[in-house]
Amino acid sequence: MAEKTRVRFAPSPTGPLHMGGVRTALYNYLYAKQRGGDFILRIEDTDSQRFVPGAEEYIIEALAWCGISPDEGVEGGKIAEEASAKHPHAPYRQSQRRHLYREYAEKLVKDGNAYYAFDTSEELDALRKEYESRGETFTYNFKVRHSLATSLYLSGEETERRLRENNHWVIRFKVPEDRVVKMSDMIRGEIEVNTNTLDDKVLWKAADELPTYHLANIVDDHLMEITDVIRGEEWLPSLPLHYLLYEALGWDKEQPRFAHLSLLLKPDGKGKLSKRDGDRLGFPVFPLEWKNSEGEVSRGYREDGYFPEAFVNLLAFLGWNPGTEQEIFSLEELVNAFSLDRVVKSGAKFNPDKAKWYNQEYLRMHDDKLLAVGFERYLAKMGISSDIGYTEKIVSLLKERAAFISDFWDLGGYFFIAPSEYDMAVKSKFWKEETPAILGELSSILSSTEDFSRDEIERILPAVIKERGWQMGSVMNTLRLALVGASKGPGVADIIALLGKDETCARIERIIRSFA
Repeated sequence: MAEKTRVRFAPSPTGPLHMGGVRTALYNYLYAKQRGGDFILRIEDTDSQRFVPGAEEYIIEALAWCGISPDEGVEGGKIAEEASAKHPHAPYRQSQRRHLYREYAEKLVKDGNAYYAFDTSEELDALRKEYESRGETFTYNFKVRHSLATSLYLSGEETERRLRENNHWVIRFKVPEDRVVKMSDMIRGEIEVNTNTLDDKVLWKAADELPTYHLANIVDDHLMEITDVIRGEEWLPSLPLHYLLYEALGWDKEQPRFAHLSLLLKPDGKGKLSKRDGDRLGFPVFPLEWKNSEGEVSRGYREDGYFPEAFVNLLAFLGWNPGTEQEIFSLEELVNAFSLDRVVKSGAKFNPDKAKWYNQEYLRMHDDKLLAVGFERYLAKMGISSDIGYTEKIVSLLKERAAFISDFWDLGGYFFIAPSEYDMAVKSKFWKEETPAILGELSSILSSTEDFSRDEIERILPAVIKERGWQMGSVMNTLRLALVGASKGPGVADIIALLGKDETCARIERIIRSFA
């Protein structure tokens, strides 16, 4: 029987989740669901110095908004927190698993694959400066490890004494000398690295009794039976060490497959996409709004009016394509279409205009009533109340021009509030001496019209203008100015039919008085 696919998304709660992190979670989710597997959410919170309160909750809420639902993990998945606590793979926060890691670090020492290092940070800083003064770079590796304060150099008695007397020591991995590590990546193919280019990474720290990422993620992935690790390319340089750790722990036969995703790039393609780029160019880089400890607020896609389906769709296409012309995919369709062999190796440029295009496409597909409900919430924040039926008609009329629900106000605020100012450029171009009389006569005709439907108004207006010998452009533009206050909006007949007879005539009379 084939093994069940198990993948994990393992963010650190050090701040808001970047959209690149959401993409990593999405690709893991799609990969697992396509194979009938499990998607696990694990929180890697062992870096106590960088821990940010509220970040874990943000991660959970962001994934829930996107519809990326964990099968196991911290609260928010199908398995509730209480059930997760009883799951054989629990707990899912590394801080709650801290008792596990030292056992494996000590096993590596016992087997000769790791060692105790007693160097202080001050001693290491001095060494780095010494090397820099010679134009060299200090690397903690096979060339220097025997001459430093390590259990490889000190006697057994001295090592035991230092272990007992203080906690200023770490366990480092002993990278084998001059060995070629052959690795396989599901996106990048075969990779080879000579171990002489690697340094002896810290695996466990006595000071806080916590592991580093390198040990913790290997142990957790093994114990949680992870079959495939799909993560960002920033972890690609760590892959040789992770291969060596699996081997040293005797788990190389059960080692997961690896795939390293390319970076999300700035719109110009020059460098990794950052919050600074979003601030500078006017778009969010986080799924949800985030307020830091200083009160600074970072924009979020949700608060900017993006539909979660549009956000997920645009993320999927940042580094992947289905090999067809189709661009609009539901989450279910993405599950069926996704494959790692169509994930690009190079970085993916983020295009904010394309992001808006996706939202516009999803807005057009949304039911008018649902859009009207969303727009009414927007209106309520402005202190405007409206009949849902009326709002729905406006939404239906304007949705082809809108990309966001907030656009309905920009496009059609005049449907709710009569214009108090008028575009003087339009007035100077089309307002003639005879305009007040013409508009007054049109108002009289409209007020006596029984059938106030859009089609009837569309028939009446051109017929009257032609019959009276008026200039079509001048009349229609000044009429629009009366109704809207500017030269914008859908057809005049559409506007009049929606405003209704009384409001239409009142607006015509108001502009006549204004320019009398």
